[in-house]
Amino acid sequence: MNYEIKTQGKFKFVEEGEGEPVILLHGLFGALSNFSGLLEYFKQYNKVVIPMLPLFDLNILETSVGGLAKYVHKFIETRGYTNFHLMGNSLGGHVALVYILKHPEDVKSLILTGSSGLFENGMGETYPKRGDYEYIRKKTELTFYDPAMATKELVDEVFEITSNRLKVIKIITLAKSAIRHNLGDELKTIQAPTLLIWGNNDTVTPPMVGEEFHKLIPNSELHFIDKCGHAPMMEVPDEFNVIMHDYLKRLNSGAIKPKAV
Repeated sequence: MNYEIKTQGKFKFVEEGEGEPVILLHGLFGALSNFSGLLEYFKQYNKVVIPMLPLFDLNILETSVGGLAKYVHKFIETRGYTNFHLMGNSLGGHVALVYILKHPEDVKSLILTGSSGLFENGMGETYPKRGDYEYIRKKTELTFYDPAMATKELVDEVFEITSNRLKVIKIITLAKSAIRHNLGDELKTIQAPTLLIWGNNDTVTPPMVGEEFHKLIPNSELHFIDKCGHAPMMEVPDEFNVIMHDYLKRLNSGAIKPKAV
């Protein structure tokens, strides 16, 4: 994805397009490239913003879902975004949830896809020995319905992360934080219109997780996509964009009410 990475203070981010901001939060093994199809489409209609989350740069006490949510809050404050749509995949969805629970005032809508926060299957009970490329390749393939989505470039990125001892410690710390930070009791307080887009073949946060989010978040709408795994915006970007764009258009037309009844 050949977009300019901008810098303001400690923050690095991509910002393309004009209009209502759509802020995208990536997951634990995520990167800017995860959102290339979404960015290319929505920059025609919105200001699309992707902050680079400091997954490996926070000190160990701040390496948590809450620490990342604080970072996102400072980023949004620094950039002065208001009346924005907040979208997160996997761990990024969890961060978005913690953010909106603490700072609901400026979020126009919440969009979650394959989000943690209720239940997720991790990399496994034990972490692989560093250097086990084949293990990492198979685990990366499990993210998707179509294993061919786990390109060599993508597997190499994950392998590089898991080959670094300090990064592995941070990954385990964040994964444990996500498991501990269950939001089930708090979701009923979210009033923002919420769009849930789930892969029917997601093995990390299975379809029943999407259904549970739908049950617990009052003003929510759930869409399933067939033959799709844990990262719908990567695996089926065209279908994902149609669902999300239709939702935002209905929201702006008043067909979806801004507050829960």
